[in-house]
This record gives sequence, C-alpha cells and structure tokens, in this order.
Amino acid sequence: MEEDAQLYAQARAGDGDAFARLVDRHKHGLVNYMARLAGSRERAEDFAQEAFLRLYEGRGNFQPERGSFRSYLYRIATNLLIGEERRRKRWIRLLPQLHTSNGHHHEPMQHKRLLADEMHSRLYDALAHVPIPFRSALVLHHLEGWSYADIAQSLECSVGTVKSRIFRARRILHEELSPYWEAR
Repeated sequence: MEEDAQLYAQARAGDGDAFARLVDRHKHGLVNYMARLAGSRERAEDFAQEAFLRLYEGRGNFQPERGSFRSYLYRIATNLLIGEERRRKRWIRLLPQLHTSNGHHHEPMQHKRLLADEMHSRLYDALAHVPIPFRSALVLHHLEGWSYADIAQSLECSVGTVKSRIFRARRILHEELSPYWEAR
C-alpha cells in the first residue's frame, strides 16, 4: 500500500488519481471525526469536502517531515469548524441588534438531530459545550482511538497539553450530564 506522503507527492505533481486515492483513504475517518465534533453528519460531510478542497488548492502547504498527512488533514477540518463556530458566535451577538420593532422575531435555525436516542442527543448537546480544542482532543482519543502523541502532533501542542485538554473535556461533560443522570 502506498504511503500517504508518496500519494501526496504524486498529487502535488499533478496526478489526480493519487489525490483521489488519498481522499478515498481518509474520507470516512474524517467525516466520522467531524460528525462527532460538529454533531451532524451533514455538516461533517461539508467540512470534509471543504478540507479536501483546501488541501487540493493549497497542496504545497503539507510538509511530510513535519507530521503525518492524516494529522494535517484533520487539522484543516478542525480549523474549518473553529472558524464556523467563531462566525456563529459573532452572528448570535449581532442578532439582537438586527431585531426589528415590527414584532417579527427571527429565531436562529435549529440543526436537525441525527440521533433519535435520548442519551446520544444529550451527549452531543453536552459535547457542544466543550470548547473545540478540548473537544477535538477528546474525540480523537476516545472515539477515533488516536494516541496522545498523534493528537499532540495533529493539534501542534505537547502530549501534556493533550492530556490536560482531555481531562478538562471529561470534567465539562460530567458537569453537563450530571443533571441528566441525577434526574434518572
């Protein structure tokens, strides 16, 4: 099996088939990761598509000697989500200023929930309260099975920082979910 770095080098040289093989190799894992971060499979597919597009358009940015292709790709997608979250928060702050006095109030669009199961819904809701740096470390470790070292490389931080982020993410989830557990 060809290494990602080899396929990337071939894609950089203009080999569209090599790029397609990279996409095929990583698309399912990336979409699953982003679905867990974003809470929506549909949004995850959009983020993954945009990450691959950005990778294709800016192929010269990945440096194999600095880390794995997978880490680089996941970092692109995570940064896309972070950017969207920032824009959403800015928009939410702006909405009250845009409210008109004509009695019409426009509620922000609600995202469809993918999971009917109540616990999954509550878990995703709680996960949304976890800041993205903590959330991404938690998802990569517990749901994607990445090692601390791989996460540190992907997020460009130390292993100690990864462990701290995972610990803090767990604590936030515990605080968010404890009323649910106590009520049951």
